[in-house]
Amino acid sequence: MKYIFVTGGVVSSLGKGIISSSIGKLLQAHGYSITIQKFDPYINVDPGTLNPYEHGECYVTEDGMETDLDLGHYERFTNIRTTRGNSVTTGRIYSTVIEKERRGDYLGKTIQVVPHITDEIKRRIRREDDPEKYDFIITEIGGTIGDIESMPFLEAIRQMRWENPGNVVCLHLTYIPYLKAADELKTKPTQHSVKEMQGLGLQPDILVLRTEKHLGDELMHKVASFCNVDRDCVVQSEDLPSIYEVPVAMQDQGLDRAILRKLGLPAEEKPALKGWKDFLARRASAVSTVKIALVGKYELQDAYKSIRESLQHAGVYNDRKVEIRFVNSEFLTMENVEEKLAGISGMVICPGFGQRGTEGKVVAAWYGRTRDIPTFGICFGMQMMVVEFARNVLGYADADSSEINPATTHNVIDIMEEQKNITRMGGTMRLGAYPCRLKEGSLAAGVYGCPEISERHRHRYEFNNAYREEFEAAGMKCTGINPKADLVEIVEIPGLKWYIAAQFHPEYRSTVLKPHPLFMSFVKAAIESSEK
Repeated sequence: MKYIFVTGGVVSSLGKGIISSSIGKLLQAHGYSITIQKFDPYINVDPGTLNPYEHGECYVTEDGMETDLDLGHYERFTNIRTTRGNSVTTGRIYSTVIEKERRGDYLGKTIQVVPHITDEIKRRIRREDDPEKYDFIITEIGGTIGDIESMPFLEAIRQMRWENPGNVVCLHLTYIPYLKAADELKTKPTQHSVKEMQGLGLQPDILVLRTEKHLGDELMHKVASFCNVDRDCVVQSEDLPSIYEVPVAMQDQGLDRAILRKLGLPAEEKPALKGWKDFLARRASAVSTVKIALVGKYELQDAYKSIRESLQHAGVYNDRKVEIRFVNSEFLTMENVEEKLAGISGMVICPGFGQRGTEGKVVAAWYGRTRDIPTFGICFGMQMMVVEFARNVLGYADADSSEINPATTHNVIDIMEEQKNITRMGGTMRLGAYPCRLKEGSLAAGVYGCPEISERHRHRYEFNNAYREEFEAAGMKCTGINPKADLVEIVEIPGLKWYIAAQFHPEYRSTVLKPHPLFMSFVKAAIESSEK
């Protein structure tokens, strides 16, 4: 087993997840099997209880683990399917060690960071609970070198390097700032970051220099010399028009070959990335634009990261550039909806929890339905589309979700039966992949091209089946049903151009080489609608 560790220095948000994903993609091109995992230093057990403003979107794996958004990058780049084993936090590490201590597994020993915490970290790095074997395990360490929370993870890496000689590569991603007043690029922060790593017993094998300006060969030589790194193991990561250009840029600089050389493995000169480069070529050749409104309450790009990327994938394969206009649902009203949504070709009504911004989503659903604009509701967005229909078509003025208004007399969205007695917030929702049977002849069935699908969920509330017949009779059809629990998963209005809502999260399954069929169909409908 070969191990690649990706750390970051100087500042956060440099793109360790994109670099890790790019490495995985390039190693796959060489014919190796890989998996990528994220180790986050925060003490939360998982990001499921974190506000999106704190940590961006919460990604969900097939087996129902709430994880960091970087796992979405891993899947979109490499087409692997991550599991709970791919996401580890300090909270999970300490919880496991404390549980073992309570059971008496340590036979009365004093529990310490070294060796007990570091041993548990190493066990997770090696994926001892995973029956599948890989050629490479890529492990991204969250945070920045110098963070107190990261110390146990770095100590575990130091130990693994000595325990697995010749099988470990440490890649360090740092920032080269540009001082405009002096018109100079500065390497000192990178030197200090590497020095701090060396003080922890870690010497980076490879440096990736994040930069907003092209770095000359002289500067690259200087970094290599001062940081004790081979010159061919120093590469730069410039700002690019798309994150999907990063693997090609890394390949052009020989990052994959440097990694394989360090590990004594054979490497092709430049393995083909045909499907990937075809995607980039189509993206570059798209001229026309389709305008999609994203109606949500979080004014933060990372809060809807997977939805944004899924729209971009679908746009490329429909030969269009997707122009996304964010519309804050908290400030969307019947008085300004015409102005806020003017000129759009389609809209996505986004997920989210809590009361803030819900009425704006109801207004957006009304506007999409009455103006016959292609409209796509996801999770909570689907629930608000149901609420809007109940109010304005079925005539139930107080219709609502019992999450938002427990006193409503028409709870068309209600809490799931198995959720009623749950008191703990973390990891207790309906999570992960569930089957869904599609109604023959429906738009959804035509989009998927098969009678049964599996999609990932993250919710506590559901369509109230007591109202199903009324909705069906009035024109909103329930076309996707969970075959075991009889839960409504998809609703659509056949009389409109494209008006579909899903209780699940289709954005988690869209990748660069396999765009999600619902997003593909939605963007196509938006294009056709704008052309007509």
